Amino acid sequence: MTHILTATEDHAGLRLDKFLSLALPEISRARFQALIDEGAVTRNAQPLTSASYKVKQGEAFTVTIPEIKQLDLTPSDIKLDIVYEDEDILVLNKPAGMTVHPAAGTHGDTLVHALLAHCGASLSGIGGVARPGIVHRIDKDTSGLLAIAKHDAAHASLSAQLKARDMKRTYTTFAWGVLNPREGTIDAPIARHPRNRKQMAVVEGGRESVTHYTTEMLYRCPGAITPLASKVICDLDTGRTHQIRVHLLHMKCPIIGDPTYGPTTQTRLNRLKSADLTLPQVVADALNLVHRQALHATQLVLTHPKTGEFMEFSCPLPDDLRALEKALLTLTN
Repeated sequence: MTHILTATEDHAGLRLDKFLSLALPEISRARFQALIDEGAVTRNAQPLTSASYKVKQGEAFTVTIPEIKQLDLTPSDIKLDIVYEDEDILVLNKPAGMTVHPAAGTHGDTLVHALLAHCGASLSGIGGVARPGIVHRIDKDTSGLLAIAKHDAAHASLSAQLKARDMKRTYTTFAWGVLNPREGTIDAPIARHPRNRKQMAVVEGGRESVTHYTTEMLYRCPGAITPLASKVICDLDTGRTHQIRVHLLHMKCPIIGDPTYGPTTQTRLNRLKSADLTLPQVVADALNLVHRQALHATQLVLTHPKTGEFMEFSCPLPDDLRALEKALLTLTN
């Protein structure tokens, strides 16, 4: 369904997402933010990428809202690595390679399919569709902790904690180079890349995106002045799509193995050769075995939606990242 909405004098100066939610009150502001991210809101046939854009009197915006369809999925009996479960919530350790929710090109092997088999039809939904039970997202090739709501009340509570930034999400990553400064906060807005709609980017006027980081370890090639790589701990205030990946690229320290936001491992190894630096074979082998972004959700802190109990969960690095860390540690001696 397509709507053409024109800003009046009363709307002038409002954020785009607020104006749209006032013009079409049956659709939530959060839903409009998602539609803006997806390029579904245009002005003069050009997609707008920023929900914070200030509208002007007389401007006309075209909003294309895709038809919402109920899920028609067959549960799949996929083994889940469950860290904690009760009648209200489930916390699991998602493996790299598992897509969280169905999309074009995915079939019966997503986390949603697995959850439908494990929990049945009681799972809560976001708008009743698309991502039943999923409170926050993790990229397909990012591993680690994920919270699942088993009913609508739990979903509302956990979502409110996310919005209030009371739910703590900590990630461990291995990145090329070294962050400067080595500890700090990246406060840089993120939106769809203006030229590549499949990527996100730091964009002026994009959605607020805040990542706190600490460099835990540096790994330096023999004879090198600057570090080859770093182990970085990241805490999220916000949860934008690809946030850590985009923010570290913005800081010129892309995540190792990331096929979308940074150079390939072979490109990095070639640079070492051109600089006459020798990398131990055990390190080169470990780097070449990382076929996804070296990013793992290691810690999750939340308040139980029913009991009010403060809960803290953690899980170790998976085998591929543990092997990478072991090899990189040879560069610290």
